[in-house]
Formats: sequence, C-alpha cells, structure tokens
Amino acid sequence: MRTDYQTITVEARGAVHWLTLNRPDQLNSINTEMATELSDYFGGLYHDRSCRIVVMRGAGRAFCAGLDIKSRGKTAAPFGGGFGFQGLLADVYVKMHRCPQPIIALVQGAACGGGFAFALAADIRIAGESARMNAAFIKLGLSSCDMGVSYFLPRVVSRSIASELMLTGRFIHAQRALATGLVSEVVPDDQLEAAGQRFVDEMLATSPMGLRLTKEGLNLATDAPSLEAAIAIENRNQTLCARTEDFAEGLRAFLEKRPPVYQDK
Repeated sequence: MRTDYQTITVEARGAVHWLTLNRPDQLNSINTEMATELSDYFGGLYHDRSCRIVVMRGAGRAFCAGLDIKSRGKTAAPFGGGFGFQGLLADVYVKMHRCPQPIIALVQGAACGGGFAFALAADIRIAGESARMNAAFIKLGLSSCDMGVSYFLPRVVSRSIASELMLTGRFIHAQRALATGLVSEVVPDDQLEAAGQRFVDEMLATSPMGLRLTKEGLNLATDAPSLEAAIAIENRNQTLCARTEDFAEGLRAFLEKRPPVYQDK
C-alpha cells in the first residue's frame, strides 16, 4: 500500500483501511491530484486480500465539498479514458463500486457534487449531525446526472426524492437523510468514528469470503433483470462459500456456542 499520497491518507488498522480525504483547508474539494490518488488507491484494492473493509471520511469540518473550482484548469489535463478530468474522476466511482471491500462513509459537514457521489458510492453511510448533501452540479449550469449520481441515488432513495434532489440541487440534511434511507444512522459529529467502528466490528466477525461475495452479490442483484438471475448469482456465491474451511469453522463455532475464528481459507 502506498504511503506517499499528498491529498489523502490511508491508515491500516489490521484488516481495515481508514481512508481520509486530506485537504481540510479546501473542505477536501477534489482536484486532479486527489482524483489521481483515489483512482490509484481504489484500483489497487481489487486484488488486496489484506484489506477487508474501507472507512472513508474527510479531515476537518467537511466530508468533501465537491470539485475544487479554483484549481480547475491549472494542471495538465489527464487522459481519463478520453474524457480528461471528467473520465478520470468518474472512474473512481466505478472502482469504489467494483472493489470487493465494503465501504463505510462517515459524512460530516458538506458532501456536495462529487463529494455527494463519494458518499453514494459507499455501501453504508453514517451522517454526523452537521451533514448536508446535494447534487451541486445543476447549480453550476451542468446536469445533475454526473459521477454516478443518476445510478446510485434512485437505488438508495425513491425515484421521487432522487428527482427532487437532482432537479433542484437543494440540500438534504442529516435527519431527512435518515428518514429517506439515504443514511443508516445519525450521530453527533464527534461520535462518527465510534459509530463506524461498530459496523467494522460486526463485519470483521463475518468470514472474509462471505463478506466479499455479499457485496458482490448485492451489487449484481440490484441490477439483475429477473429473480432467476439474482438467484443464479446467490447459488454461485453460496456454493463457493460452502466449499471453504471457514464455512466448516462457522458451523463448528455455532454448535459449540463460541465466536468463529476465520482464516480466509
């Protein structure tokens, strides 16, 4: 794992990576360097078996205020799949969705535009009481269909609420985000890490393969064209898990009324 990132930090706590967007003086807004570093980080996770969970957060008083408009155009344009910066950043959300590790987003303060998309691309979102999120793109003369928001948001909340937020660019604050299912929990800002740790502890109590294949299966089932297609994925994943030593250990531990000790075998 790289340790020389300039705009993000990654702290490994055992099998958990605590990823921090680290431009607090700019409210963790996204510039080319951050997009490049996040692309490198999430791209490297796909084959990283040592990391089981990622906790994503922002340094300072904001999660991520979106695009750093002041720095736009000041650096050499990346290729980004032929779409320059647009393609470079968009690919980060694809890599977040594709990586086998569940991602927990701890959101405090502003999560706007691309920052809102970071939260949406996570698997679980926990909001601090100060959290406020919006699809800011439309406020700048752009479409709100950007950075995966048009894919993620209607799958997280209802089509009506997604339309409301995307067509107006209005903010949704922590308590309404909880009421609409956009976030799983709202806690005081200074308790975000502890709240995230509770989810981490429960996930670490599962088998490594079971956790990875649950994220994969849930993602595939969300887009499955039929019940039969979703069940086909479930059958495949369950057969793979059932052949592992960890499944045998899980059964023994259940019968012996003790916590299982999984070895990822």
